[in-house]
Amino acid sequence: MNLFTIGYTQKSAEEFFTSLTQNGVKKLIDIRLNNQSQLAGFANAKHLPYLLKIHNIAYEYKTEFAPTKELLNGYQNKVIDWQEYEKQYNQILANRDILKKISILEFENAVLLCSEPTAKQCHRRLAAEYIAKHFDNVNIKHL
Repeated sequence: MNLFTIGYTQKSAEEFFTSLTQNGVKKLIDIRLNNQSQLAGFANAKHLPYLLKIHNIAYEYKTEFAPTKELLNGYQNKVIDWQEYEKQYNQILANRDILKKISILEFENAVLLCSEPTAKQCHRRLAAEYIAKHFDNVNIKHL
């Protein structure tokens, strides 16, 4: 099973949508805490579902995978480092009992969306790894 991740920052709309279609993505799962920001441009939740529909890609917003505002602010304001962020984010997923709320079939050829340009220090990577850790045969690819 393929599970993709992507960030929209530093990508043009053309690069973003081409990457999705070339990789056979069937559904985009938006896991951002704030998907309404005007700074998100084409990735703003006001526009994104329509643009995805043009490319025959479904849109779903899963807030249960978003970090808490406190966690995000703590990291952005350098109150905590990335290692602590990872620990707390994984604990949030466990506390939310994510595994009982999802079916692995939801993630087949899906892409997890966040804003960061790379997956290295982004919660979309952590979410994908959490899913892969608890389900068999999950191949993660960062776009």
